[in-house]
Amino acid sequence: MTGGTCSLLFQHNPRNGVLQATSGFGLDTLRTDPWLPAEGEAAVVAGVFERQGPTLVADAERQMPDLAARLDCRSALLLPLVRSSERIGLLAVGFATPPSGSTMLDGAAEAADAFLAALELLHLRQSDELQRDVRGLLEEFSASLSATLNLAAGLDIFCHGANRLFAADCTSVWIHDRRARHLVLQASSDTEGVARGTRVEAADATAPAAVAMRRTRAEIVSSAVDDVTAMVTVPLRGCRRALGTIVFEGVRVETGGELDLLDRADELGRQLSSAIENMQLLDDVVRARRELENTFDSISHLVAVSDTRGRIVHVNQAFAARVGRRRADLLDQPLADHIGPELAGWLEHHQTARTGKSGSLATTAEVVDPTLNGRFVVTVTDLLNHDREPVGSVIVARELTPQTQLEVEREELRKRLTQSEKLAALGQFVAGIAHELNNPLQGVLGHLELLRTTGAFPKHLRREVQTIYREADRAAKIVRNLLVFAGSRRLTLRSVSLNAVLQKVLALRASACRAADIEVVRHYDEQLPRVKSDPLLLHQVFLNMVMNAEHAIASTGRGGTIEVRTAVAPSGDRIVATVRDTGTGIPEDTLPRIFEPFYTTKEVGKGTGLGLAIAYGIVQEHGGQIIAGNHPDGGAIFTVELPKAPPPGR
Repeated sequence: MTGGTCSLLFQHNPRNGVLQATSGFGLDTLRTDPWLPAEGEAAVVAGVFERQGPTLVADAERQMPDLAARLDCRSALLLPLVRSSERIGLLAVGFATPPSGSTMLDGAAEAADAFLAALELLHLRQSDELQRDVRGLLEEFSASLSATLNLAAGLDIFCHGANRLFAADCTSVWIHDRRARHLVLQASSDTEGVARGTRVEAADATAPAAVAMRRTRAEIVSSAVDDVTAMVTVPLRGCRRALGTIVFEGVRVETGGELDLLDRADELGRQLSSAIENMQLLDDVVRARRELENTFDSISHLVAVSDTRGRIVHVNQAFAARVGRRRADLLDQPLADHIGPELAGWLEHHQTARTGKSGSLATTAEVVDPTLNGRFVVTVTDLLNHDREPVGSVIVARELTPQTQLEVEREELRKRLTQSEKLAALGQFVAGIAHELNNPLQGVLGHLELLRTTGAFPKHLRREVQTIYREADRAAKIVRNLLVFAGSRRLTLRSVSLNAVLQKVLALRASACRAADIEVVRHYDEQLPRVKSDPLLLHQVFLNMVMNAEHAIASTGRGGTIEVRTAVAPSGDRIVATVRDTGTGIPEDTLPRIFEPFYTTKEVGKGTGLGLAIAYGIVQEHGGQIIAGNHPDGGAIFTVELPKAPPPGR
């Protein structure tokens, strides 16, 4: 087509820009070393690719001496092989004498197109063969992973298959241990000559596996001992991190086949990287799930997770053992079928009260459950999804064994003692101030009373003097109340029926409760022993508690219930009275301060903050205790414990 005497086909290496001679015609010797054109020759080659057309170099011996030597010709016709802007190769045709005529150039263009089509067809066939070989190897690798879920066993099979595919002496896979910053020899085709588990530093510049891991593509590392074979290293890279390296040793590199070899290695590295990364992610998920399961089953309390329908989603081993069923048999079963009716009703009430509220809400109650066979402190918490929406409940039941119950009671006593010590110290402080204020106030009131009696002041000042007296008397009452809180008041003690005191208080507030749509429920112990107390002060204590209950219910904007109960304590030496409302309850941050003087949660002008402080002082003076808390079913509950009066005659 061109009339040349010989030809030489160069293939372009996109990795380093080198032209590699792959085949020739009419040559005595085919040099296979890479062609690295000198400065003048490089400029000519660059111009050929830029014009993308045949270029005749008439005086090749002067302009391109290296190419002329390879062709052993005086003139050369250069035909660029280009697909779009991508360099594929270069066809050089040698002439003994410079050719002439446009026919030669037309034939050259046709020859270039034919060579380009042949090369692309060859590449497609090689790519298809590569994909088929790699696919077969990876299918074998994947089958091993699916059967064993063991990465090491799968990599052993991979190494033997890759060894055959690359005709290597030995194939090894090194996996990056990110925490230890080591590369670990995970698998090798030479199971006898290579010690699995060998480690090298990830930053070791002398270890081929470590050096290759920092590269982006496969590389051929020439062997210093044997020029026939070489080492090929392939980096394994995931989406965001280095995974390791494949090392092929003793690979026989065919002349002109370097590009195909490296392409095959890169493709194998990409596919193996994807498989290893997926396996590592699966291993992380399985390990995290196993750790979660172990943690879940290590909890000695009974734990159950239910969905919004009340059906069991998950239980720990302690719960399954308590109900005598296998965990798999409990899944999707109604939780109410495996707990007592009281606990089931309480959980249903929690779910109803939770409807329409956002965020997580935890509620605790003490329950005796016949089905679970024990006394438990049960806590139910909302199970939230990623959008913080409730999708179920988590129930934790802590059994109150005698030791556990003793610890709970000890902790409760410790809290009460701490509060009592704080209030006692506050009482001493308040008593000192109240006594200091009481003396000048009594002097002021005495002189004002004398002025009022004698009338020794102008008549037009009578109203102002009356105002001064009224405000001074109010201040004196506050001081007297502070002295009651501090326990500095003499008590007139006598034997009193606590039921009678409560009845008088409720009768006094009956009309106010009816107006506010509040139902009063009484549970009196008719055999209740009497208490030794000051009836007027005791009346003041319970009147304050009932009025606080009324205000709490009124703040909800609807009616409610006040429940009053009396009973003998289990110890038999104390009388217990409770006042419970169905209001909003007491905030957790308010409970520790609720009995402090002048501390109130009411609006300005609606409370002085002395009511409960006075009640606390009165009960303490009677040798009893008053406790505030929240009821599990909602609302606040106040408990007063008083010592039982000794029998008559003692």
